[in-house]
Amino acid sequence: MSNIRVKNLKIGKNVVIENTAIIRGLNGLAENVYIGDNTYIGHDVQIICDDFSIGDYSKIHHHTNIHGYKPCKIGHNAWIGQYCVIDSIGGTTIGNNCGIGAHSQLWSHIKYGDTLDGCRIFSESHFTVGYDVWCVGHCIVSPITAEDKSMALVGSVVTKDMKHNNIYAGSPAKNITDKAGNPFKNVTIEDKHQKMCEYLKQFESLTNTKDHDILIVKYKQELVLDKSCFCVQDRIYNKMGTDVEQKFMSFLLPDKAKFTPFKQ
Repeated sequence: MSNIRVKNLKIGKNVVIENTAIIRGLNGLAENVYIGDNTYIGHDVQIICDDFSIGDYSKIHHHTNIHGYKPCKIGHNAWIGQYCVIDSIGGTTIGNNCGIGAHSQLWSHIKYGDTLDGCRIFSESHFTVGYDVWCVGHCIVSPITAEDKSMALVGSVVTKDMKHNNIYAGSPAKNITDKAGNPFKNVTIEDKHQKMCEYLKQFESLTNTKDHDILIVKYKQELVLDKSCFCVQDRIYNKMGTDVEQKFMSFLLPDKAKFTPFKQ
């Protein structure tokens, strides 16, 4: 824990922080750091930020650097690959269920040249990533807004906002949705419910688990609050924190289904 220097630190259950990871503030102690349940922080990760949080079931893989003056907030079910850079000099918010592929860079500022000597290239703005956004890998992204379900293919250099459920590629990145189609197709609630029930059966068979409190429902109003109940309408679940629930969530991640805790 000598590499973790935080004034107000909250670490959830089943968190793994490798012993070479560093978590601290810019000039010593970080003020606030929150790490959600079942989250992994890999070897040689550096989180140098005074105000940092990351949600449940997230992974920050080795040699990733997260830094900045302003808060960096990352949601549940994040997957951040090896050797990434996440800059929060202008402030960064990454929503739930986002993937940042290996060797990608997300920047919230563009500045270096002397303003005294007339440099005009100077900007610093909040970097906002919505839900279910995916930067496939080796992406370089300027201070933009990436709307929900947008996607940047490998090697993209993104300099403009990414629109909802659109796909981008190239340097500079261009919208290729007309050619490639939307990243996400429409799925009915009935089909989602059927698929989740199939996933639960697969989980039961794989783990030989029959006696459990996991339920799959279609709508929020059907949530049962004394069980691990998964609602496919909004991809939320009633978090009970049981061992079986954790194993089921791990079975679903990263590509079957991502659920976030229901907040009453």
